[in-house]
Amino acid sequence: MSSVRGKRRSLLANAIESIGTTPAPNSGPEAMDSEALVDRGKPADEISTPSFLERRGIAFDEIARTVKRLTIRLKPSECSIWPGNARDHAALSYERCASLIESIREEGSNREPVVVRRTPQGEHPYELIVGTRRHYSVSWLHANNHSEIELVARIETVDDEGAFRLADLENREREDVTDLERARNYRHAVDAYYSGVRTRMAERLAIPKQNLHNLLQLAELPDEVVAAFAEPGDLRVRHGMRLSPLLKNEQHRAAVISAALALRDEQQRLKDVGGKIEGIKVCERLVAAAAKPAAAKPASRAKPPLTAVSGKEIGRILADTRTKGITININPNGAASVDEILEALRPAIESAKFNRD
Repeated sequence: MSSVRGKRRSLLANAIESIGTTPAPNSGPEAMDSEALVDRGKPADEISTPSFLERRGIAFDEIARTVKRLTIRLKPSECSIWPGNARDHAALSYERCASLIESIREEGSNREPVVVRRTPQGEHPYELIVGTRRHYSVSWLHANNHSEIELVARIETVDDEGAFRLADLENREREDVTDLERARNYRHAVDAYYSGVRTRMAERLAIPKQNLHNLLQLAELPDEVVAAFAEPGDLRVRHGMRLSPLLKNEQHRAAVISAALALRDEQQRLKDVGGKIEGIKVCERLVAAAAKPAAAKPASRAKPPLTAVSGKEIGRILADTRTKGITININPNGAASVDEILEALRPAIESAKFNRD
């Protein structure tokens, strides 16, 4: 028992040491959990002395287990939805939340608290930061004869950037947050909270820069390409990694967009009969469209020669389709006489006049 207490005191001592360390700019207690994720998950043979971030992460995990956070109970109508969350609240439905709704109905509340912050000047007293599906589920139950069920919430005091990181940490563990939702959320965040500096954002989220780059590439795909996929969840980061370079190449972009529009229409027809083209096949067809050679331009027609009766070439007839007339280029260095030239012009002029009439 004494060894357990000694270990706990050691962990708390490490936490105090971490808190006393000068934090990074704009960081706060809410940032520490995300930063602590950087060095976790290493194979045992790669771990030697725990790093600063590992020690701090272990300490705060210990604190989280030993200190119970206070919660409150709210009505869903007391919360507005923070627009900075990755999940599209408007896209939620009973079908997407059915299992969670039934779980909350059976238990009488949401087991895991949502996270809110106070909004003194807002239309509602609280703003929901984390827990969109839980909020939707309790709202659905309120609208369907279960108004006694309340929303269990934890109040945090965070700014928008802190709220974004808090929501992002939870959403990374949620399989039902699509890659596209997360990518578009990141695209908004990099400008809104990090002044467009991707390196800064990657550091604050403790994710590899390449992972951030891949997500932002996905968010930049044009709407035509997104619509080629039957459902948003079918479009994955790996698809964006393949399609983005093709769309940035002017030689391939038009072909990819054209194929995407055709796929969109095909998906709609299949949807009407309960079918769809899987995401991987959509991606393959779009890539294949870029690989097709461009249609060859028709060869330009040779200008007909203007010849004299003797067979000498006097010049060339240049057609002018805009005026329905002709332009004749006569070689001034030719050996034909004026009479031969005039004689050769007559049938050319008559032919043009006949075609015009």
